[in-house]
Amino acid sequence: MPDNTPLSSSPLSRGNEEALQLYKAELTTELDHIITYWKKYTPDNVNAGFLGRIDNDNQVTANAPKGAVLNARILWSFSAAYNLKPDTESLAMTHRAYEYIVKYFIDAEFGGVYWSVDFEGNKLDTKKQVYASAFTIYALSEYYIASGLTAAKELAISLYHLLVDKSFDPDKIGYMEAFTRDWQPISDLRLSAKDANEKKTMNTHLHVLEAYTNLYRIWQDAGLKKQVETLIDNFCDHFIDAKNNHLILFFDEEWNPKSNTVSYGHDIEATWLLLEAAEVIKDAERVGHIKGICVKIADTTVEGLDTDGGLWYEYEPADNHLIKEKHWWVQAEAMVGFFNAWQISGNQKYLELSIASWAFVKNKIVDHQNGEWFWGILADGSIMPGEDKVGLWKCPYHNSRACIEIIKRIAG
Repeated sequence: MPDNTPLSSSPLSRGNEEALQLYKAELTTELDHIITYWKKYTPDNVNAGFLGRIDNDNQVTANAPKGAVLNARILWSFSAAYNLKPDTESLAMTHRAYEYIVKYFIDAEFGGVYWSVDFEGNKLDTKKQVYASAFTIYALSEYYIASGLTAAKELAISLYHLLVDKSFDPDKIGYMEAFTRDWQPISDLRLSAKDANEKKTMNTHLHVLEAYTNLYRIWQDAGLKKQVETLIDNFCDHFIDAKNNHLILFFDEEWNPKSNTVSYGHDIEATWLLLEAAEVIKDAERVGHIKGICVKIADTTVEGLDTDGGLWYEYEPADNHLIKEKHWWVQAEAMVGFFNAWQISGNQKYLELSIASWAFVKNKIVDHQNGEWFWGILADGSIMPGEDKVGLWKCPYHNSRACIEIIKRIAG
């Protein structure tokens, strides 16, 4: 565990205001680099939309499948970047992403979002993963703010109603994980091979909450507000383990825990997304409660920090096994989560930890030669081999969002 006392070499020794302005300036530059990379390398000029896979050397896999999550996150990232600093190229990219999603990913017969299509846009995996629909709602809401296109808002609302109708468990509360194309039960519920095959997951609930929060920004519906409240309470009642301040990742439909894996990135990510949700719906009581939780979880997340400022991926308590990988998205969430804890508490150590996370990203995760961020590094500092620069899971969302979030917080 790192020493959290201020260091003489810390930028905070020059004063918070100077440190914050430097942080903001560096993230403004980095956001521009990220968005520029996705504008330059990822449009599919043969088959429309965006390419499905690019490796660390910027080599394209031309026939790679295209995922709903990747495309929704592209739409969100270009829209959010445009909403922060308007420019015509980013707006054109938002239109491109929106039009591709509507044409190829929306299931006109049964509703919802296909998990993937092939490189030409033909249906590939047609299962209805609630996670994918949530990210599409999230992206469409941000795109509506950028474009003012009523059809985008209406599509987001229709997807919301569909999730409440098909996925929400009115008896035990919470959202079921996945369905067949026509919204029937499915045997394999998993987002990926590493996940447990369980009906209710923290990850999906977190991003349904994130999606509904963004939708509420453009549509202040009473039913939607109630869903946001319920999701926040799901985290307080089930997902946050009060005994250790980590998140429980998997449950069955009766809310029986099915996992004890610690995911440091999800722990710290959940803190600021929960607080954001409570603030957007203007629920003062929940805001106060969540603020206390944020600081507790931030303190617990410190357990996962290495001495170089990087945050390890996961920990398995059963066999005391630390997965010594430092993934790009985990570092991005640490930047925001620790910054959020500093804003809540005023405790200098959290601001230092946020800036240290960014310093680690600059030194180890940003690909200064080929652009964007590496997937991650191993314990010996080497780049994780065989991982995507662009892919079904490697998207511009976590890193651009971290930049945007902290830029806005410092500016505000």
